[in-house]
Amino acid sequence: MRIAFTKMHGLGNDFALFETAAGGAPLSGAQLRRLADRHTGIGFDQALILEPPRQPETAVFYRIFNADGMEVEQCGNGARCIAALLALRGLAREGGLTMDSPAGLVRARTDTGGCVSVEMGPVCFAPAALPFEAAAEADQYRLDVGTETLEIGAVSIGNPHAVLAVHSIDAAPVARLGPAIEGHVRFPRRVNAGFMQIVDRSHIRLRVHERGVGETLACGTGACAAVAVGRRWGLLEPMVTVSTRGGELRVSWTGPRESIWLTGPAQIVFEGEIEIS
Repeated sequence: MRIAFTKMHGLGNDFALFETAAGGAPLSGAQLRRLADRHTGIGFDQALILEPPRQPETAVFYRIFNADGMEVEQCGNGARCIAALLALRGLAREGGLTMDSPAGLVRARTDTGGCVSVEMGPVCFAPAALPFEAAAEADQYRLDVGTETLEIGAVSIGNPHAVLAVHSIDAAPVARLGPAIEGHVRFPRRVNAGFMQIVDRSHIRLRVHERGVGETLACGTGACAAVAVGRRWGLLEPMVTVSTRGGELRVSWTGPRESIWLTGPAQIVFEGEIEIS
């Protein structure tokens, strides 16, 4: 069977977008893992499955699958890529549209400069929202990883994130600590691990080890999570530039009960078809 796809990326965080009819069977986990392979498949961090809208006034319902075939709740850069594609198809009204996802509705705005902003909803620090095993909600938690004890913030941006502050992301042991944090027993559904270096109150540098993927060049929800945690710690302003290895994102969050917004570029790489068994 041959299937069509669109390859897109947001600052190097790359996606394969597939479209299916309402109720259509998604690709299996094994098929997605083969397609995600960068040597023998398409190569991507996440697959985005686009379905017809399920609610009035929405342009699409989308699902997200990591490179390991696991379905996840949300993806910030993926949402921006979907919004950019739909806007090119003329589905945006006055530069805006609303999308639907497993984590809820996502509003998006596009501009003439090629940037896309998405409203990722209110952030949630309750441990049960991630989920995360903790006696009570706190600004920081002690997490034992091997022989080390880390101080982390934990937050849900529709998907789970652990954030720790580092002096330098260049020297941060992302390859060693990222997988250990991702699979920690206190995160029953695993977690994305963010390593945040605060440059000043309106600028951070960030590396993210994404669950089911590994380190990516950029992570949209990871950028939102880092800013939310940094704001909770009293270290950041409401508007923050987030420098990733793939480029710069902008995050805006005025505080509790308010939505957090993510802004950055989204680009189509190519369109194609591939044979799957």
